[in-house]
Amino acid sequence: MSEASTGGAGEGDVFADLKVMVIDDSKTIRRTAENLLKKQGCDVVTATDGFEALAKIAEHKPDIIFVDIMMPRLDGYQTCALIKHNSAFKNTPVIMLSSKDSIFDKARGRIVGSEQYLTKPFTKDDLLGAIRAYARKH
Repeated sequence: MSEASTGGAGEGDVFADLKVMVIDDSKTIRRTAENLLKKQGCDVVTATDGFEALAKIAEHKPDIIFVDIMMPRLDGYQTCALIKHNSAFKNTPVIMLSSKDSIFDKARGRIVGSEQYLTKPFTKDDLLGAIRAYARKH
C-alpha cells in the first residue's frame, strides 16, 4: 500500500492491533463503527449497554472506549464515571457519542471524565481522529 492510501507514513501503526470498545444500544451504530474500525486493523469489542461493557472492559482491556450517552440501565455518563473511577482504567480514553449537541451535554461529559464528545451521526474521520488524538497502545 502506498503512503497516500494509508494517510501518511506510519499511519497504519496507530490502528494496527489497537483494542477499541464501542458501547451503544443501537445495533446499526455498533456494526457501522465495528466495520469501519476493523478495516483500519483495530481489534473491536462491542457492548449493548454499560453493564455489559464493564464486564468486557475488565476482560479485554481496551485502549480506547466509545460510549453512547442514551442507553438503558446504565447511561453513558454513568458508564464513563465508573470506568474513570476504576484505577486500572482511569487513564483509558473515553469518547462520548450522542445525537444531542448542547453545551450542557458536552460539559457533563467532561465532568465524568470523557476526553471528547462526538455528535451522531459521526463520520469515519471523526472516529479515526479521536483514536489518533487519544489512543496509546499499552
